[in-house]
Amino acid sequence: MKHIINTENAPAPIGPYNQAVKSGHLLYTSGQIPIDPATGIKVEGGIREQAIQVLENLKAVLEEAGATMEDVLKTTVFLADMNDFPEFNTVYAEYFAEDNAPARSTIQVAALPIAALVEIELVAKI
Repeated sequence: MKHIINTENAPAPIGPYNQAVKSGHLLYTSGQIPIDPATGIKVEGGIREQAIQVLENLKAVLEEAGATMEDVLKTTVFLADMNDFPEFNTVYAEYFAEDNAPARSTIQVAALPIAALVEIELVAKI
């Protein structure tokens, strides 16, 4: 059975999708970009500030579903510029302990919505 997850603590979807879908013991999130849910505006700054906002948005969706960052099994990271990879990793490590880090793919893309520098989607166990 499919259960839709949405929270006001993460940006509202801007199209025909939901923030996350729970099926069985798995949670699948939509990609999150660096939009502050309080303002609906992209956060200012570089990759560090944007990565923090994206991870905070994902954390809010996880909490709404009854999960934590420790429950994340897999992330897919989309970077606008692979040169941001080292600084992104520094931020990412603040959210995922190395001994419990999820599997991850990181891909450079040509462009992201609202000219974001990073987008992340994830799969977690519930």
